[in-house]
Amino acid sequence: MWPDRLAASQEGPGASTPSSRPYSPARRPSQLSGANKPGQQAFSPRSSSLSFSPSPNASTSSLPGTVRATNGLSRLSPSAMRNQSFPDPVEVLNGIIGQRRARSGSDDEAILPLEKPDVLSETIEFGELSLAEFAHRTETQPTRPDRSHGLQSIEQYERDRSRFEELHNSISGCDDVLKSVESYLTKFQTELGAISSKIESLQSRSFRLSSQLENRKNVERILGPSVEKISVSPHTVRLISDRPIDQDWIKALTELDTLSSSIKANGTTPENIKAIEDVRPLLTNLEEKAVERIRDYLVTQIKAIRSPNMNAQVIQQQSLLKYKDLYAYLSAHHPTLSEEITQAYVNTMRWYYLSNFTRYSQALDNLKLYSVDRNDLLGGDASSQRTAHGGSGGRSPALAAHDPLALGRRMDILKTNSPAALSSYLAEEDKSSHGLEVVFRNFNLALIDNISAEYSFMAEMFASKTIHYASQKVVEIFDPTLSSGQALTKKLIENTTDCIGILLCVRLNQQFAFELQRRKVPVADPYINGINMQLWPRFQMIMDLHFESLKRISSASARSSLSVLTLTSGDAQSSAPHFLTQRFGQFLHSILTLCNEAGDDEPISNSLGRLVNEFDALLTKLSKSSGDTKRRERFLFNNYSLILTIISDTKGKLANDQKQHFEPFVKGPGSRR
Repeated sequence: MWPDRLAASQEGPGASTPSSRPYSPARRPSQLSGANKPGQQAFSPRSSSLSFSPSPNASTSSLPGTVRATNGLSRLSPSAMRNQSFPDPVEVLNGIIGQRRARSGSDDEAILPLEKPDVLSETIEFGELSLAEFAHRTETQPTRPDRSHGLQSIEQYERDRSRFEELHNSISGCDDVLKSVESYLTKFQTELGAISSKIESLQSRSFRLSSQLENRKNVERILGPSVEKISVSPHTVRLISDRPIDQDWIKALTELDTLSSSIKANGTTPENIKAIEDVRPLLTNLEEKAVERIRDYLVTQIKAIRSPNMNAQVIQQQSLLKYKDLYAYLSAHHPTLSEEITQAYVNTMRWYYLSNFTRYSQALDNLKLYSVDRNDLLGGDASSQRTAHGGSGGRSPALAAHDPLALGRRMDILKTNSPAALSSYLAEEDKSSHGLEVVFRNFNLALIDNISAEYSFMAEMFASKTIHYASQKVVEIFDPTLSSGQALTKKLIENTTDCIGILLCVRLNQQFAFELQRRKVPVADPYINGINMQLWPRFQMIMDLHFESLKRISSASARSSLSVLTLTSGDAQSSAPHFLTQRFGQFLHSILTLCNEAGDDEPISNSLGRLVNEFDALLTKLSKSSGDTKRRERFLFNNYSLILTIISDTKGKLANDQKQHFEPFVKGPGSRR
C-alpha cells in the first residue's frame, strides 16, 4: 500500500523522527497499550487539570488527542464531556484513510479525497481483524517492522513507554494523595463550618450575656444603695444572736443600728415599700435580742464588782468602757432598762467605795499620832511631866517626843512628790509616830483619786447622757464615802490643840482643790468646801486657846498669883530671853511659813495679830520685874531679837508685816514711837 510512503521510509533512519514524520495509525495501538494494560489504572480526568511541568524526556506529541480523550472518558461527567472539545472521530478516520471533509458554502458537506502523503513510514496490515482487535493484538504481540527504521522506532517507543508509565504511576500516586487531601479538606471544611457555627452561637451568647451584665450593673448601680440600706446580712444576725460580746459583736450592733435608723427614716415617707415591710419584723426581733444580750452582759459585770477583793477599775476599763457603745444602744432603744441598770451600778459602787474606805480608815487608825493637848499651848505648863495618854480619837500614845509648836520636818508632807496614798497593809505595819496631817492626807488623797477616776469613767460611759447626769450619779455614789471622810476629819481635830497640824491640813485641802480643778472634776468641790468649814473654825478656836493661855499668864503675873521666878526660870533679874519667847518664836515661824502664799481672805491675820499683841503685853509685864529701865530695855531687846532671828527666813505678806512689827522693839524705845 502507498508506494510513496514506502519510498519515504528508505531515505534512512534520520528522516523518521517523531517530530517530522506524519501521523501513522499503526503507532496508536502500541502507544495505547500501556494505558489500557490490564491491572493498570486509567488516567483520571482530575489529573488532566493539574499543572505539571513536562519532563524534558517525556514526549506526548505522538499521543493523539482521541486516545487521550478515550483514556479518560470513563471518569468524565456528561456535562464535562460536553464542555470539552474533542476531535470528530470521522475526521480522525478520514485522516487515517486519507480523506477529508470539505465544506462548501452551503450546508451540504462533501467528502473530498485527501492527497496521499509523500512518505509512509510503514505499511499496516489489518488482515481479517477489526481495528479494536488489531489494537489488542498489537498490545499483546506488537508487530515487528521488517525495516531498520521500524526497529529504531520500536526501541524508541519502548524507551518512551517506560517513561510514560513512570509518569502515569506518579500521576496516579499524586491523584491518590490529592484524593486523601481532598477528603481531609472536605472533612476539615465540614468541621470548620461546625466550628464557625459554634463561634457564631458563642458570639451571639456573649453579646447577650454582655447586654444582660450591663443591664444588671445599671440596675445594681441604681438599686444597690437602696437595697443595702434595708438588708441585713446573715453573718450579722448570727453574730448578734450567738457569738460572745466582743469587738466584732460591737461592729454588728453598729451595723444593725445604722440599718434600723435608715428603715425608720424611710418609714416616715408616705411611700409603702414592700421590702421595708418584710425586713421590719426581722429587725425588731434582732433589736430585742441585742437589748437582751446587752442587759445580761452589763448585769454580769456589775455583779462581778461585788466579788471579794475585786478591783472595780479593772472591770470598768476592760469590760465596761471597752464596750461603752452597748450602754448607748441600750439607752436609745430601751431607756427604762438603761436607767435601771444605771441605778444598779450606782448602788453597787456606793457599797464598793463605802466598804473599801471604811476598811482603809480603820487601817489608818492604827497609825500612832502625836498627842497634843492643852498643856502644849503657849501658856501651858511645859515643864510638867505629862503622863502618857491616848491620842486623838483614842489612838495609841506617841512614842517619839516632839515640839507641837515647831514645824520642823512636818513641812515635807506639802512638798512630797509621791502621788499614791499609803496602802492599808503599810498603815497596819507602821510603828512610827505621825502628825494628824498624815492620816488626813492619805485618806483624802485616796478619796480624790477615786472620785476623779469614777467621774472620768461615768463621763465616758454615760456619754449619751449629759455631763450633769454623770456628775449627779458620781455624787450619789460617793455621798456616804464623803460623809465618812468628813467624820474622819472631825475625829482628827475635835480634841487636839495641834494648830500646826490643822493648818497643814488646810494647805493639803487647798492642794486637793487645785488638783481637782486641774483634772476638771467639779463633783468634789462641796466636799472640799465642807472640809474647809471644819478646819478653819477649829484653827481659830486653837488660836483663841493660845491667846487665852497668854492672857491667863499675864493676869497671873499681875496679881502675883504666879511666881515671877517661875516665869523667868529662876532669875527675875536676868535679861536673857524668856523661855516662852523661844516657844512663841517657833510657833510664829511655823504659822508664817505655812502662810507665805496666803491670801487676804484667810482668817489668820486677825487671830495672829491678837496673839502677838497679847505676847507684847506679857513681855512688857515681865520686863517690869527685871529692875531698872536699862535692864528692862535690854530684856525686851533680847526677846524681840530672838523672835526676829527665828522668823528671819520667812516670806510672804504676813511675814513682812510681823517683821515690821518687831523691828521697832529692837531699835529702841524712841523708834517705837
